[in-house]
Amino acid sequence: MSGDNSDRRTNFITIPDDTAGYRLDEFCIPKHYEDDLSRVLIPAGLINDRIERLARDIVDDFDEDGLVALCVLKGGYKFFTDLLDKIKGLNRTLGRSVPLAVDFIRLKSYVDDQSSGSIEVIGGDNLKNLTGKNVLVVEDIIDTGKTMQKLLTILRGVKPKCIKVASMLVKRTPRSSGYKPDYTGFEIPDIFIVGYALDYNEYFRDLNHVCEINEAGKKKYASK
Repeated sequence: MSGDNSDRRTNFITIPDDTAGYRLDEFCIPKHYEDDLSRVLIPAGLINDRIERLARDIVDDFDEDGLVALCVLKGGYKFFTDLLDKIKGLNRTLGRSVPLAVDFIRLKSYVDDQSSGSIEVIGGDNLKNLTGKNVLVVEDIIDTGKTMQKLLTILRGVKPKCIKVASMLVKRTPRSSGYKPDYTGFEIPDIFIVGYALDYNEYFRDLNHVCEINEAGKKKYASK
């Protein structure tokens, strides 16, 4: 890797606890979700611009060393796709480029809107393919940080060259283990959010904006 990203961990956009967000009628919201949300927290356009900045930081840090981008499914797929598209765009336009490979893993740690307290690896390719590689773990959200710490322990067992983590969102919560990713899009209040591929029992992945789900929405889509 090239460059020094020691200050990247503190470089993110903070959404304050008292933010009002945006009214639902200010954006295009799927009709089937209009009664299930309380507000738009982060509009899709702002997400897109922030990802472009993260992509540039990653290209600056990895440079010609190359990386394997490891997508944490399912929630991470949208951020993963958009981030890699931005990196590939920079590869075409900058005077240097980052060789890219991709891999996937799937974890489970939520039941409804509560952490289950356990972390289950329920899918993924042979992680030994990561041995000796620069690995960029791409995650949708860091809540307590325990899930990511568990994953990093698993990944270190296959001896990659280095591991960095990019998360679209980090929750500001007293339940945090203190873990912070290397690249963060937004730090958000301790609320349950959906959209931009983040789900509530597999619903809301088709919502472009990051929104706060309301109690009616939680009840409507609760697991049976």
